[in-house]
Amino acid sequence: MFDSIKIAFQYITPKHLISRIVGKLAAAEAGGLTTALIKLFIKQYKVNMAEAERENPADYASFNEFFTRPLKDDARVICPNERDLAMPVDGAMSQSGDIKHDSIFQAKGHDYSLTTLLGGKPELAAPFKNGKFATVYLAPKDYHRIHMPMDGQLTDMVYVPGDLFSVNPLTARRVPGLFARNERVVAIFNTPKGKMAMVLVGATIVASIETVWAGTVSPPVGKNVVHWQYPSEGEEAVFLKKGDELGRFKLGSTIVACFEPDMVELADYSAGDDTRLGDVFATLTQ
Repeated sequence: MFDSIKIAFQYITPKHLISRIVGKLAAAEAGGLTTALIKLFIKQYKVNMAEAERENPADYASFNEFFTRPLKDDARVICPNERDLAMPVDGAMSQSGDIKHDSIFQAKGHDYSLTTLLGGKPELAAPFKNGKFATVYLAPKDYHRIHMPMDGQLTDMVYVPGDLFSVNPLTARRVPGLFARNERVVAIFNTPKGKMAMVLVGATIVASIETVWAGTVSPPVGKNVVHWQYPSEGEEAVFLKKGDELGRFKLGSTIVACFEPDMVELADYSAGDDTRLGDVFATLTQ
């Protein structure tokens, strides 16, 4: 009963307005008040600051700076085998497996459209039909930078407007098409073994989605899908190596990774398993 009330409340609250207000507060540099908020957050969510490059909460000018904190150089090891893909984030596995033509499994009783996830663009979705996917949820305690599973050349980025439902496991079980209805940023890469899509999904009080090549993509919030294409050469070309930072969330969310058919075999994760940046995410099959 209580879970149903929590979901119903999400439908009626002004999620975009709340998220943008929280975003402004999180960006504020309020001195001792900011430090106190960071300390409270660390205690509440049991954040492991021993891994952070700056362990002292007072060293962060804003909550956003703390939330997107870099880790120490030796805090994570990127799996070295060339045939292994690296886990792109710290978090928890939501679901992973086969894309069944254009359908991706969300939770029991809920699937959603691959094409819709990728901005309603059939030409971007076509290479991934009958491929593989993995959905990873980032909790508040987690490191919130996203890294590359393998080497890739950026070809497309798509901003997709949408809702800002929470993306926690409860909401994933209760809200149909969650990841294909929330605001998101889609990045498509050519890799040496095929195409890879990395989808950064927004959520309630996610104040910003950023990429390393474009900076802040959202906000501002738009009402239309926006599609950018990138060259393979020249100043605007973007090539990232395995383990390089791809982007970041200011406040928590979810990523969805998609791969072409017969490209990778996903590692043996079950729903709810913890994930750690740099561990083996998948293995190339060719």
